Amino acid sequence: MRKLLASRTVFLSMARVLVLAFCLLAAALPARSAEPPVILVLGDSLSAGYGLAPGQGWVTLMQQRLKNQGYGYRVVNASVSGETTDGGVARVDRALTTHRPAIMILELGGNDGLRGLPVSRVQANLGLLITKSRAAGAEVLLLSVSMPTNYGLQYASSYQKIYDELKSHYKVGVAALMDKQFALDLANFQPDGIHPNAKAQPQLLDNVWVQLRPLLRH
Repeated sequence: MRKLLASRTVFLSMARVLVLAFCLLAAALPARSAEPPVILVLGDSLSAGYGLAPGQGWVTLMQQRLKNQGYGYRVVNASVSGETTDGGVARVDRALTTHRPAIMILELGGNDGLRGLPVSRVQANLGLLITKSRAAGAEVLLLSVSMPTNYGLQYASSYQKIYDELKSHYKVGVAALMDKQFALDLANFQPDGIHPNAKAQPQLLDNVWVQLRPLLRH
């Protein structure tokens, strides 16, 4: 019995020593810095950097500008060339869970329009993306796109109304990634006439930055 009690006393003493050593070690280690807030970009080829060299796209330039201006955000580019709003809806839950963004930039809808998909479907999908992003705690910036008039004036006009109505209904910021003046200048585009070239990427960032800036926190 005495041996048992003695062994228990030794065990408890060793346990106390180990706990104390662990506490002292933890106190000596530097505190782990908080992870930087994330800006998540969910878009298509216009944001994925199609036809550009690495580092030339407006999303990468945005990360550089954030750093240069003292913002501690980390940009995650989840854009995929050819993506539609259907694809965005299919991917958004996992993207939100994985990255937990403070800000979500949605740049989708262009491929839907080029395929002539119903305007109502595009609007519903974008509304769902806004709702899911906000439910996950992210502020949302929506980037609008325009359809060429050769798709018909009525379709092009209806497409523009998507973003006007979303802005009004959800009280969400909307920025035109490419305004009309930009779109009319072929010098801004790659040979396909659809994707902006490297020279034009800073202008795309400027177009986004106007609406992104109010959402940023130092």
